[in-house]
Amino acid sequence: MMQREFESVTHERERGNMSKILTIGANGQIGRLFCQKAKNAELPIRAMVRNEEQRARFEAQGIEAVVGDLEGDFFHAFDGCDRVVFTAGSGGSTGGDKTILVDLYGAIRSIAECEARGIAHFVMVSALRAEQPLEAVPAMRHYMVAKLLADQRLIESSVLATVLRPGRLTDAPGSGRVRTSAAAGEGFDISRENVADCVLEALRQPPKINRVVDLLDGDTPIAEVFAQG
Repeated sequence: MMQREFESVTHERERGNMSKILTIGANGQIGRLFCQKAKNAELPIRAMVRNEEQRARFEAQGIEAVVGDLEGDFFHAFDGCDRVVFTAGSGGSTGGDKTILVDLYGAIRSIAECEARGIAHFVMVSALRAEQPLEAVPAMRHYMVAKLLADQRLIESSVLATVLRPGRLTDAPGSGRVRTSAAAGEGFDISRENVADCVLEALRQPPKINRVVDLLDGDTPIAEVFAQG
């Protein structure tokens, strides 16, 4: 999409005339933070959740929500959407079978649906060093393989992709500042709130082809990171 075309589309979105942003995994910790931030920024957000109780909770906050099951039927959630955020995960308490079904196959099915519908931009929340799954601790290797394969499927798709690869997640308050190289600072942590802010900023900028961004807490303002070419 050319810059002028993107600016025109963005203007229409701001006027409320354009499609919504579907957030898959909205009830996760990053998903909840992102949805609230998107609402505060008056972005046209739709949260995909697992059950009616969760849907009611989002709608009580003024956030549109739809029930969808990554292990079953969820394609109706894409109706009227032109951007997708995928921050779903099976969770650390589940086994490898759920990781395959949700983190991997759920992502693959989501990407395929975006291709079929001509979705403009897909933001994937992945994991730092996903390309090196065998270097992870044994208990995390199946998860990292799932992330690697999902990222590869997205990058090879026809959809404009932003892959965000955060390091070790914390509940620290967001600083609004990150770094994109482990060598540029110390530690491998990033707050979930910083990740949510990165998702928001990625959607504010013109999408680029196959952009992959490693994310760690750092000193560079998030807006500056995503304004770069």
